[in-house]
Amino acid sequence: MNLEDFKDLATFGVKELSKYSVDYGEVFIERKFCFRAKCEENKVESVSSGFDAGIGIRIIKDNRSHYGYTNEFSRESVKSLVKLLVETAGVPSRSPVVLNQNIVNPEDLYCGNSIDIDVKEKIEILTRANDTARSLSDKIKQVSVVLYDEVKEVTIANTLGTIAEEVRPRVVFRVEVVASDGLILQTGHESIGHLGDYGIFKKTTPEEVARKAGRRALKMLKAKPAPAGMFTVVISSKAGGTMIHEAVGHGLEADLANQGLSVYSGKIGKKVASEFITVIDEGNLKCGFGSGKFDDEGNQTGKLVLIENGVLTSFMYDYLEAKKTGNAPTGNGRRESYKHPPIPRMTNTYIAPGTDDPKDIIADTKYGILVVKMGGGQVNTVNGDFVFEVSEGYMIEKGRIGEPIRGMCIIGNGPSILKQIDAVGNDLGFSIGTCGKDGQGVPVSDGMPTIRIPKITVGGV
Repeated sequence: MNLEDFKDLATFGVKELSKYSVDYGEVFIERKFCFRAKCEENKVESVSSGFDAGIGIRIIKDNRSHYGYTNEFSRESVKSLVKLLVETAGVPSRSPVVLNQNIVNPEDLYCGNSIDIDVKEKIEILTRANDTARSLSDKIKQVSVVLYDEVKEVTIANTLGTIAEEVRPRVVFRVEVVASDGLILQTGHESIGHLGDYGIFKKTTPEEVARKAGRRALKMLKAKPAPAGMFTVVISSKAGGTMIHEAVGHGLEADLANQGLSVYSGKIGKKVASEFITVIDEGNLKCGFGSGKFDDEGNQTGKLVLIENGVLTSFMYDYLEAKKTGNAPTGNGRRESYKHPPIPRMTNTYIAPGTDDPKDIIADTKYGILVVKMGGGQVNTVNGDFVFEVSEGYMIEKGRIGEPIRGMCIIGNGPSILKQIDAVGNDLGFSIGTCGKDGQGVPVSDGMPTIRIPKITVGGV
């Protein structure tokens, strides 16, 4: 089947839904092609490619969602699935409603969509990175390189009359390096990815990614153990936006906020951060790893201001959570695949750049710690408490970057930290990842300029 066939099938499914007294219904059709390969122990292994396709149908009645999916691409299977869902939900039939189609086709956001390069070229990318990392030092003991690409073709139709179609190509490349001096082991990692094709390596080569990962591991071998206590901490834009994603972003997703499971519940219009802080979720960011022309309900994405100059202005809504509260969807209804219902999710979330020169922020910090790369972490969305590992950090002494430190974590509270920030750089850096929630993983990117936190707890890991 081609995309035109998908549109016909999706339209048929919505016409079937219109025969019942549903409050809302949608048909989501997806076809995915993917490739994955890994180089480890100087060997390229785990080379695989895959294909999956299916149809997901959701109905909403009385603010309750009912969902099912099928791998059979036929009108009969769609009709049967619709019938099963409405029977399960106890939805009565009605005279079919005539739907006005609203076909919107904004500009494509991807940076190239030619994923289908020769497998030999893909293998060469892996080996180039592996060889580069290992050549840095005989202290490099392990190198792991992963390359993944996919193309998703989606068609969405709903009972609001929307029909949306999109092609979503993505490439992800990760390098992890382990270094050892015989006594200490240190890990360095670096990753790149975007909504687009292999043109990403024209901007950042596999060798550059490998060098960053390898040098980070080697640098931390020479580092001293991090001190513990309360410190002024400067987080570089190079660290990416892990903290804003975990400590703040999840709390701004409407399902958590509506259930009272967010520290930001009930605080729209109230000051929740320093006046220097504006937080944005931008689903239509060009080439953004979490971008799409539409969300997975067919809503057009855009630039959503969540916190403006310290004041909470909006949550991230999908259709269901917006309907519950009388708001409009914000283009944040996302799903992992046709097997999953959409839920409110982040896309490309970041703190907007400020006016301070990052060099001046460091020069103005007499004593503290500079975070250059964040590691993993944990956060409690109910109260905002978090713990994050730091994989690359340095002391700041007399306004200058000093010796590297290792074994460090930062411990704090998201809302409290946002109110403390007293300097925001005019730069902006992003990190990429797969965000997990309710058993679903979706691609996201997180960004942050250089910021300074006057006082935060630093501990060992």
